[in-house]
Amino acid sequence: MQALIDGASNLGIKLSHAQLTQYQTYYDDLADWNSRMNLTAITDYREVQIKHFVDSISVVLALPELTLGACGVIDVGTGGGFPGIPLKIAFPQMRLTLLEATGKKSEFLRHVVQRLALDNVDVMCSRSEDAAHLPEYREQFDVAVTRGLAKMATLCELTIPFCKVGGKLIAQKKGDIIDELESAHEAITILGGQKAQIIPIAVPELNDQRYLIVVNKSSPTPAQYPRRSGTPAKKPLGKLDLGKKPRDNYIIKQNTP
Repeated sequence: MQALIDGASNLGIKLSHAQLTQYQTYYDDLADWNSRMNLTAITDYREVQIKHFVDSISVVLALPELTLGACGVIDVGTGGGFPGIPLKIAFPQMRLTLLEATGKKSEFLRHVVQRLALDNVDVMCSRSEDAAHLPEYREQFDVAVTRGLAKMATLCELTIPFCKVGGKLIAQKKGDIIDELESAHEAITILGGQKAQIIPIAVPELNDQRYLIVVNKSSPTPAQYPRRSGTPAKKPLGKLDLGKKPRDNYIIKQNTP
C-alpha cells in the first residue's frame, strides 16, 4: 500500500505493519461487498488508497487532538465508513460512532468493525435528524466529521447538534466552496457555531482543491434543531443575497502536518 504509506507520511502519520494490514482487509471487504451493494464508485486499488484512505485521515490537519489522546468522534452519513474507519485505524485511541441511515450499509459497517477488531466503535442506523434528538447522542461528541453529506447550510443542521459546546464540526469539501460557505453563515450562527475556518489540503496525493471546513461550537444548539427528516435539505436555514458582496464569513488557515 505504497500510495497510502506516502500519503500518510505527508500528513505526518507513520502507519505500522498491523495498521496497513487492517487497511488491506478493509479494502478487500469493501471491494467484495461493493459487488453486491453500492458502497463506492471508487474501486481501483491505488485510488481507494488515496481518495478514500488518505483523504479520510487528512482530517487530522484540523484535529491534532487525535494524536494526543482519546477523542469522541461521530461520523455523520458515513456510507462505506469514510472518513471514520480510516481515522479509527490510524488513531485507535479515538471513540467512534458511525451514523448511517441505510440498513445494508450499516450491516457492512458492523461487519468491518468486527473483522478489523476495532474497539470503542458504535454503529447507529438512523437518520441524523432523528439521532440528534436522542439524549445519548445530542451534544455528546468532541467532533462531528462528514464527507459529501450535503451543502453546508443543510450539513450544519445535520451535524452541529451532535457536538458538545467547545467541540467542532469538520466537513470535508472539494472545489469552489466560497458561495456555499457564505450561504451557510446564518445557519452556523443559529446552530451555535462560530465563523467557519477553511484548511486547504496541500499534500501531493490530494491536489484537486480539497478542503476541511471547521466550525467551532460556542453555544448550545436550540432544541428545535435539527428539524424533522427531510426539512433541512428542502428548506436550508438562512439565505444568501447573491446580489450583495460576500461578507467574508470564514477564515482561511494553513495546514500543519
